[in-house]
Amino acid sequence: MGSFVTEKNNYAHLSSRLSVSDAEPDRNLALELVRATEAAAIASSPWVGFGDKNAADGAAVDAMRGLLSTVNFNGVVVIGEGEKDEAPMLFNGEQVGNGSGAECDVAVDPIDGTRLTALGLNNALSVLAVADRGSMFDPSAVFYMEKLVTGPEAAELVDLRLPVKQNLHLIAKAKGKKISQVTVTILDRPRHAGLIEEIRAAGARTKLIMDGDVAGAIAATREGTGVDALMGVGGTPEGIVTACAIKALGGVIQGRLWPTDDDEKQQAIDAGHELGRVLTTNDLVTSDNCYFAATGITDGDLLRGARYKDNRIHTQSIVMRAKSGTIRFVDGEHQQDKWEAYTR
Repeated sequence: MGSFVTEKNNYAHLSSRLSVSDAEPDRNLALELVRATEAAAIASSPWVGFGDKNAADGAAVDAMRGLLSTVNFNGVVVIGEGEKDEAPMLFNGEQVGNGSGAECDVAVDPIDGTRLTALGLNNALSVLAVADRGSMFDPSAVFYMEKLVTGPEAAELVDLRLPVKQNLHLIAKAKGKKISQVTVTILDRPRHAGLIEEIRAAGARTKLIMDGDVAGAIAATREGTGVDALMGVGGTPEGIVTACAIKALGGVIQGRLWPTDDDEKQQAIDAGHELGRVLTTNDLVTSDNCYFAATGITDGDLLRGARYKDNRIHTQSIVMRAKSGTIRFVDGEHQQDKWEAYTR
């Protein structure tokens, strides 16, 4: 009897620790968010390979906005796709959710890889991240960031300020690999010609991607993807979304703002940013109470894309909660005619 009472008290103690107040996002929010990324992925999937990235993005935005309006939270889009006058995009400052529950920052990318979707290429995702209100970094209209992402093994060793060759050798040593076995994902852009040369000169391999550096960054932190790091200049919004995922995955993202012109540089200075400063995962998202959800639109390193068979739509998603370190892969099967009626 005594052991039963002790066990019961232990469970009661655990329950009290796991309870969540209305002031912070509820743990069930994670699965609500994945419904929104599923909807965006399904809505955009008929446009895969049709060459019209705007039509694909518009379909994804409408579906994500519609699902988010039913979710129990009071969200504000702080990392969106533009300003209000550029609607129907999910714009910066837009209120999302049904207005009840916790106040949250929201980062959205209904399609990370619109060009990949239009061309039918790999690694297009629908992506959504949520964190406590005021916890996401404000890039102050600096749209690009120099990034370094790697997994938990080398997270405490790498430093964006070090030479590329030194970081690669630190990653190889931490992972117990030869330098020739290290693979770095990098966006295929003219600005990266020198970096690609440095990586190869160091003895490591490169994996060039057209777009989709959220998928590339997450793959760099996961075992079995064949990717050990992501380097190079990519979108600042994508860096903040990635930081939410890394909070759950482990690993590190380091970033340094990369203004493209004098106007952006001045905006950053006026906002109080130190342009040479290396931003860490915790700088990009200060709260550990954050969530990340993504659903595959096309096949990729991280997730399978949407597939159709008979009257069924099959999706694969990943959803993470940083506070508990929980990572779930969700295989969805959706009846096509019911889904279309439900979202109409």
